[in-house]
Amino acid sequence: MKEAVVLLSGGVDSVTTMAIARAEGYGVYALSFSYGQRHAIELEKARAAAEALAAKKYLVLDIDLKAIGGSALTARIDVPRDRGSEEMSRAIPATYVPARNTIFLSCALAWAEVLGVFDIFIGVNALDYSGYPDCRPEYIAAFERMANLALKATVEGAGKITIHAPLVHLTKAEIIRRGIELGVDYALTHSCYDPGPDGKACGRCDSCLLRLKGFREAGARDPIPYGFV
Repeated sequence: MKEAVVLLSGGVDSVTTMAIARAEGYGVYALSFSYGQRHAIELEKARAAAEALAAKKYLVLDIDLKAIGGSALTARIDVPRDRGSEEMSRAIPATYVPARNTIFLSCALAWAEVLGVFDIFIGVNALDYSGYPDCRPEYIAAFERMANLALKATVEGAGKITIHAPLVHLTKAEIIRRGIELGVDYALTHSCYDPGPDGKACGRCDSCLLRLKGFREAGARDPIPYGFV
């Protein structure tokens, strides 16, 4: 069986990406991060999704990005709410975590080398997203080039790293439809940046609004609870 490391946040995109990797015949090693995020409930969902999708192993790494700060997800900065798509597209939002995907992909790269696998999946998306620079296809291509210069395994000719970003050119609705086709249980996902004490999604942050829009355009019901219901 082919094997791959899959970055798994517990959100719609990463869980769908893991389902795609499984459908393509990969045995999956799922990797999540406890990085001081205010929405740490996503890790509970990631673990449940890893079990549901029969990951070979699920690993959570602890990285204290709160010590760096600079993001509404890791510092005392307000999470943007009730923004329309035009406002979302004007600038990189406060929920951007500095260098997050570079850090996460680097850790995935290290684990992949130890495991002896050369495929890494990440659920970045460059259409219905919040404008993060490390979600663009040119970023993924640049990281892949760097990865193949950085590892003992690649330099010695054991293989070549491929970074798979199967959702990068899909809308959120297209992602959800693909996941439904693959049998993804979206009740096992979490997207909200600022959930309530009960874990319910706020329904007002950029991530919630993009998720709700995606389910609506996909003609499907979002199965998770929201605080406004």
